[in-house]
Amino acid sequence: MRAIHMRLSSSFRPILLLDFVVSCSPLPRQFSIPRRLICAAANGGGRSGSIVAAPLVTEEDFHKKIDVNPPKGTRDFPPEDMRLRNWLFNHFKEVSRLYGFEEVDFPVLETEALFIRKAGEEIRDQLYCFEDRGNRRVALRLELTPSLARLVIQKGKSVSLPLKWFAVGQCWRYERMTRGRRREHYQWNMDIIGVPQVTAEAELISSIVTFFKRIGITASDVGFKVSSRKVLQELLKKYGVPEDLFGRVCIIIDKIEKIPIDEIKNELGFTGMSEDAIEQLLQVLSVKSLDDLEDILGGAGEAIADLKQLFSFAENFGYSEWIQFDASVVRGLAYYTGIVFEGFDRKGKLRAICGGGRYDRLLSTYGGDDIPACGFGFGDAVIVELLKEKDLLPELGQEVENIVCALDKDLQGAAATVATALRDKGQTVDLVLESKPLKWVFKRAARVNARRLVLVGKTEWEDGSVSVKVLSSGEQFQVKLSDLE
Repeated sequence: MRAIHMRLSSSFRPILLLDFVVSCSPLPRQFSIPRRLICAAANGGGRSGSIVAAPLVTEEDFHKKIDVNPPKGTRDFPPEDMRLRNWLFNHFKEVSRLYGFEEVDFPVLETEALFIRKAGEEIRDQLYCFEDRGNRRVALRLELTPSLARLVIQKGKSVSLPLKWFAVGQCWRYERMTRGRRREHYQWNMDIIGVPQVTAEAELISSIVTFFKRIGITASDVGFKVSSRKVLQELLKKYGVPEDLFGRVCIIIDKIEKIPIDEIKNELGFTGMSEDAIEQLLQVLSVKSLDDLEDILGGAGEAIADLKQLFSFAENFGYSEWIQFDASVVRGLAYYTGIVFEGFDRKGKLRAICGGGRYDRLLSTYGGDDIPACGFGFGDAVIVELLKEKDLLPELGQEVENIVCALDKDLQGAAATVATALRDKGQTVDLVLESKPLKWVFKRAARVNARRLVLVGKTEWEDGSVSVKVLSSGEQFQVKLSDLE
C-alpha cells in the first residue's frame, strides 16, 4: 500500500507534530489531507508555517515495532497512578466546595489568539498550535485563566457577581522539562470574579492552606511568598522608569531565583534602565520585611495598604505562620495587577508549588469590561514530588467489596444474578468471568483487597442461597440471595 505522509520540516522544533497518513486509493471525504498545516516554529532557520512532504511510507514501515512510550513530556496513567490522581483531584474539588465554589470547565482546544492576545507573540514558541481544516488557528490550552476570562465575557450580565469558580483541567506547554514540570499537566484553578477587596486574595490563600493541611503538609514544609505588583510599579516610578517597560521588567524579575543575578542585570539593562536604577531596584526587591519596604516607599501607597490588610486577614483566617513578605515576587504573567503570591517548599528543592494574584484588567484584553478578579493555579506535578519528599504519598490499593465466583461453569448465569443484586444495592463487585480454581480466586481477592467472597455452589443455589466468606475474620455462612446485603 502506498501512502502520502506529510510532516513538519525537521529543521523546526515543532510545537505540535501532526502526521496525516492516507491511502492513495479513493478516500472517503473525512480522510482527505488538509491543504495547509501551519504550526509555530522555534529556534528555526526557516519560516513559521512551512511544511515539506516526507518520503512515502512503505509496506515495511507498517510492520515496524511502534514506540510504546508516550510522547516526550507526557504521561500514561495506569490504575495505580490513576488512583493517586483521583485522590489528589478529589481533595482539590472538596476544598473548592468547602469554600462555596462552583466547578466549571473549558475546551482543551482554544483559539490561538486567546493566548497570543494575553501574553504576546513570544508565547507562540510554547504553544501546541496548528491550523485546523477550517483554516482556523487553534492551540491546546496552556493555562486556564484565559478560558475563564472568555467564559465570563460570554456570560456577561446573565450571571450575578461575585463569581466563585474552580476548575481542574489539563494544560499543555512546550518548554524545557525539569523536576515537577512537564509538557502536559493538570492544574487546579480557583478564581473570584467581582470582588475588589483584598478579602478575596486572603480567602484564596486560605483555601490552599486548607488543602495542604488535608494532605498532611504543614507550615514547616511549605510557605507563601507574598508581594504586590503595585510595589514594582511604585519602584519604577520612583526611579523614573517608563510605564511601558513594566511588563518586560516583571518577566525579568520573575527569574531572580532561576538564573544568575548578572543575567538579571544584563536583561534589565537591555530594557534601557540605567545601572544605578537597576542596582537600587534589586536592592529594594531583596527586602523581606513589610516595615522596611514602608520606610522606602512611605505608607501612603496602595501597595503597602493592600499588603497590611492581607497580613491582617491572615491572622483572622489563622494562617499567618504560612505567609511572608518578599518584594521579589512579581509572577511572570503580564496580567497581574495587585497582590501576587507563590507557594514554595521551605527546603528549596522544588520550583513554585502554586501561584496566583489579582488581575483586574484581564477582561479588557479580550474586549470585555474590566471586572475586579483574582485567582490561582496549582499544578499536579510539583505537589506529588513534594509528597514523595515528605514520604506522605498515600497507599491506594484497589478496593472491592465483593468477589463473586461460580463453583461450576454451569452456574455462571447464577453468579451474574448475584453480582447484579449486589450492584443494585450499591456494592462493588468483581465477578469472576471464567472457571477458576478457588486458590486463584483467593489470590485475586487478596490482590484487590476484597472484603468478602461470595461463592455460588450448586446445592446452595438450588435452595436460593449463596456461601459468604468474610476475608478479614474467616467467618463463613450461608444466606438467602434476597437477604444478602
